[in-house]
Parts: sequence; structure tokens; C-alpha cells
Amino acid sequence: MKVIFLKDLEGKAGRGEVKDVHEGYARNYLIPRGLAAEATNSNIKKLQQEAELAEMKKSKKIIHAKEMKNRLKDVSITIYAKAGQDDKLFGAVTSEDIVEAINQQTGIELNKYQVLLEHPCKSLGIYKIPVKFSEGVTGDVKIWVVREK
Repeated sequence: MKVIFLKDLEGKAGRGEVKDVHEGYARNYLIPRGLAAEATNSNIKKLQQEAELAEMKKSKKIIHAKEMKNRLKDVSITIYAKAGQDDKLFGAVTSEDIVEAINQQTGIELNKYQVLLEHPCKSLGIYKIPVKFSEGVTGDVKIWVVREK
């Protein structure tokens, strides 16, 4: 019996694959658990339409991410922080602070997991911080950490 796998099944098949399995295995295990569906023409067409829709959504998401990357490419974000005489901060500038500053100064909505900050900024200066906008789309944002007046 030919079935379309609806979910990844480790060691058997991946989502969307059409395979020939024993009829008892399909009727008693795969289909009742929602892991597979019978490979009829309508089910195959439905699966192809879902795949096309998912591809369109992914391409729109990547286009939007590239637009955000281009908007942030030439922008400098200023973050004010309290610092001592030797330019060491009282505390640190974290990814949350960077996301908040980007949102306030540019209106671009990011979350703290998109900012790929290895270590918090602990001194005054200029930093290039990598930001992951989407799968395969990363860019840098220029951050100025300056002394609070």
C-alpha cells in the first residue's frame, strides 16, 4: 500500500515522502496515529499545494528579512550608559538593551535571540553586532555605547 508520510518517522521516511509499506502497518499504525495518509491523487495534490504554499511563505519571509537588513545596514544605534573614569560601564549592555534601542530608534521589531552577542559590552566604544534576521540572512548593526550625561 502506498502512503504519504505526514510527519518525520525516524528510520522510515521524512515528511512528504511517498513510500510503499505493508497494508497492516499502514492501517493499524501509521494512519490511526496521523503519521501517514493513503497516497491517493487528491492527497498527493494537497501535499504539493501545501509544499508550494510553505515555499512562498519562506520566500516572503526571506525578502522581508533582507529589507530589514538593508534598513539597518547604514544606521548607527546610540546607547547611553553610565560609566566610570576609565570608560568601564557600571553594568553591561546586553542583547535586550540593543533590541530595545533598535526598536526605539528605527522602529524595527527584533527579539533578543536574533542579536548574536557573544559577550555583553562592558566598556564605551563602537561595536559591530551581528543580527540574524531569518534563516540564511544575517547582517551587522553598528552600536555606539556612549557616556550618559
